[in-house]
Amino acid sequence: MNDLIQMTGIGKSFAGIIALQNTSLAIRPGEVHAIIGQNGAGKSTLIKILTGVYRRDEGEVRMNGKPLAISTPREAQDAGIATIYQELSLVPLRSVTENVVMGYEPRNRLGLIDWKAAHARTREILARFGVKVDVTRQLGSYSTAIQQLVAIARAVSLEAKLVIMDEATSSLDDQEIETLFSVVRNLRESGVAVLYISHFLDELYRICDRVTIMRDGRTVATHDVAQTTKLGLVSEMLGRDAREIQAVGLTALSGGHGQPGEVLLEAQDMRSRTGLRGASVTVRRREIVGLGGLLGSGRTEAARAIFGLDPLTGGRVVHHGGVRIDNPAQAIALGMGFLTEDRKADGIIPHMSVRENISLALLPRLRRLGAVDRARERKLAQHYIDALQIKTAGMEQPIRELSGGNQQKVLLARWLALEPEILILDEPTRGVDVGAKFEIQSIIRKQVAQGLAVLLISSEFEELVEGADRIVVLQDGRSVSELQNPGVTEDALIGAIAHQHERNVA
Repeated sequence: MNDLIQMTGIGKSFAGIIALQNTSLAIRPGEVHAIIGQNGAGKSTLIKILTGVYRRDEGEVRMNGKPLAISTPREAQDAGIATIYQELSLVPLRSVTENVVMGYEPRNRLGLIDWKAAHARTREILARFGVKVDVTRQLGSYSTAIQQLVAIARAVSLEAKLVIMDEATSSLDDQEIETLFSVVRNLRESGVAVLYISHFLDELYRICDRVTIMRDGRTVATHDVAQTTKLGLVSEMLGRDAREIQAVGLTALSGGHGQPGEVLLEAQDMRSRTGLRGASVTVRRREIVGLGGLLGSGRTEAARAIFGLDPLTGGRVVHHGGVRIDNPAQAIALGMGFLTEDRKADGIIPHMSVRENISLALLPRLRRLGAVDRARERKLAQHYIDALQIKTAGMEQPIRELSGGNQQKVLLARWLALEPEILILDEPTRGVDVGAKFEIQSIIRKQVAQGLAVLLISSEFEELVEGADRIVVLQDGRSVSELQNPGVTEDALIGAIAHQHERNVA
C-alpha cells in the first residue's frame, strides 16, 4: 500500500537547539496511526511542520507520492490535513454550523452565505456520527465531547484525507470516549487516515493500527500495535532495558522501599463544609498510602484538609509529635508538602525561571542577612535539575517553556528541597507522558525508601494498585474501606468502590 503521508529526514532547530534530527513518519490511507514519546521527544514539532505552523530546516514531505510544500495552516487544510488540538480551536460563542463551515461557507448566486445549505450540510455530517443537536445553538452551550465531534465534523466538511487528533480524550468521560472512538472507526472505514497522539497507552491498543515511537527528536521505530507490548513501547520511549522498567513498576508490590515505620500523620473523622463527612487516614514513614474513589468521593478535599488549606468543622489532623495541624504554614513547618492537582493554576509561576520555581518554598531558609543567598539557591536548583533529570536549557529558562512532565518534576523538586517527612501528591502524573510518569514514580519510590511518607491521590486505578502499600477507599466524603498490598488488583479496588456505592444507593 502506498503511503498517504511520507516525512523523511526531517530536521528542525530553534536558536541552535536541535528539536528534530533525521526524523521520519509514514502514514497509510485509512489507518489510525499513533505517535508516542516523552514530553520533549519532538512529537509536537513534527506535527507543526506537517500542518504548516513551522517550516522544516531539512528533509522532505510527500503526499500520495508527490512533494508537499506547506507554509501555513490554511495551506495544510486545503491539502486535506485537518488538526484537532487538545485545546479546541473553535469559537464557543458562534453556532455549531458556523464552527463547521467557517472560512468555507457555501454561498448562493449573489455571493451571500447560504445558511440553509450550511445547516443541512452540518446536520448531515454530524448524523454520520450519530449526533443530533440544534446546529443553530452556540457551540459553547454543548459538552466538551460534542465540541470534539464538531471539530471532527469540520474536518470531514473540508474533505480531509488526514485528521490529526492531539490528546482528544483528555477531557472526556468513558462514555464520551466510546463515542469518539466510534467516530474514529467511522473515519477509518471511509478511508480517512487518523494520526493519533495520546499519553494513554491503553487507547492505542483499542483504536490504533500502527505506532511510531520518538525519542530525543528522532524516530526510534514503527510497529504494528497488535505486535507490541506496553512494556516494549515504554522501553523504546525511554531507551532503557525493559527488565529495569518492570522491576521499578513492581517496587511497591514487592516491598522494595522497606517496612513502614512509625505513624507520622493521623487524620481522624474529618468533616468540612467542602464535603468531608467522616474521612480518616493514617500515614507511616516509608509508606505510600493511596486515596481511591470516584470523582467527587472527597479525595482532594481530604488532602486539602490534611494540609490545612480547608478548615475542619469536625475531627482533627494530628502530626506524630502530637501537634494538631490547622493551616498550611504549620503543616510546612512540621515537614509536610503538597503537590496540587492543577500545576498550572496552583503550582508553577509561569513567568519565573526553573531556578525560582524550585527555590520558592525554601526562600525563607535561603536568606542571609536579610537577602537571598543566590549562590546557595543556584546550587540547590542545579542539584535537583540533575537529580530529577529535568530537561531544560538551563536553570534560568522560564518554566512555561518546559514540557508538562518537566514542569511536574520542578514542582516535585520544590517540595523535596524542603526535605519533608510527609508529601501529599494529588494526581502527580496527570497530563504527562508515559516516560515522564515512569521517572516521577521512580523518584517518589526512591524518596520513600529513604524515609518519606506519601499520601497518593490518583484517578488511575492502575497507579494506585501498583504504587500504594495501602489504599483507603472514599465514598461521599467518608472512608469506607481499606485495601492492603501486596494482593490488591484493579478488579478488587473497583469492586470495593462499586460495593460501597451500591450500599449507599440502597
